[in-house]
Amino acid sequence: MESEQAVRLQGGSKMPIIGFGTVNNSFNGEGLELAVETAIKLGYRHFDTAMIYGSEVALGRALNKAMDDKIVQREELFVTSKLWCNDHHDPVSAVRQTLRRLEIEYLDLYLIHYPAKFKPWASTVSPMEDDFDKLDMESTWAAMEKCVDMGLCKNIGVSNFSPNKIQNLLGHASIIPAVNQVEMHPFLKQKKLREFCGEHKIHVSAYTPLGGYGTIWGTKSVLDNSIIQSIALKHKATPAQVALGWGLSKGVSVIVKSFNEGRMKENMKALTLRLDEEDVAEIERFEEKRLLQATFIVNDTTSPYKSLQDVWEE
Repeated sequence: MESEQAVRLQGGSKMPIIGFGTVNNSFNGEGLELAVETAIKLGYRHFDTAMIYGSEVALGRALNKAMDDKIVQREELFVTSKLWCNDHHDPVSAVRQTLRRLEIEYLDLYLIHYPAKFKPWASTVSPMEDDFDKLDMESTWAAMEKCVDMGLCKNIGVSNFSPNKIQNLLGHASIIPAVNQVEMHPFLKQKKLREFCGEHKIHVSAYTPLGGYGTIWGTKSVLDNSIIQSIALKHKATPAQVALGWGLSKGVSVIVKSFNEGRMKENMKALTLRLDEEDVAEIERFEEKRLLQATFIVNDTTSPYKSLQDVWEE
């Protein structure tokens, strides 16, 4: 792995700056397995999953097949998964279940998926008001730290956390979050968040770096943007490569999701694209637009967040 293709996290681990996302909305398990096998052969080494994605089993099968076939060794892989909101009461048990589904001995990175806590029996993505539990990030993070101490994961971090929420966590953390994975693309540049995380040596990783086209919340407006298309034409690149290249130029890693072999290759080539200052300045002028709102963790009574402003603090 070349140095410019990986970032060193504060715990010392190297994380490839292009990750392969496995949100599995349309593919069955077999289709996902084949896509991951193809991704490995094309050079992907960072794989991003979560309990809520329903992709851990298929991902694990593909990774283990590649290791059994001597295509890749475990230490060459970087596997990320996430703690869902109804598992905050026992992250140790949750990560053990994730490891069983993946059929691996440890995670390279384990993230708190959202700063919200549901009761263990709560509906996973459509919680009722009674499903919310009192958020206790101090105890949740202490249990995440225990996962590191037990060797169940090498690094821990957060996802969808605003600067204030990270600041509150830092007040009691023994281990600083290695990563904050957030929505970031040319229409949501996350400048304030990136500056804050940089001050605390927390790496920012971008999901939906292409605008999430193909997801229920995503849009094709990033790839269809005329300025991005003109920059692509100028560099003999694709709009996707320009969007990814912009993110990489900001020092973040990007999680891309495509099960199409041609687009997998295309996304990897973003590593060699170098945008000039004029290109970046053009993109900086884009109006901000968040795509994933996270309304499911907002309510007037039992959630700590009464509005989306409370969640994102923008």
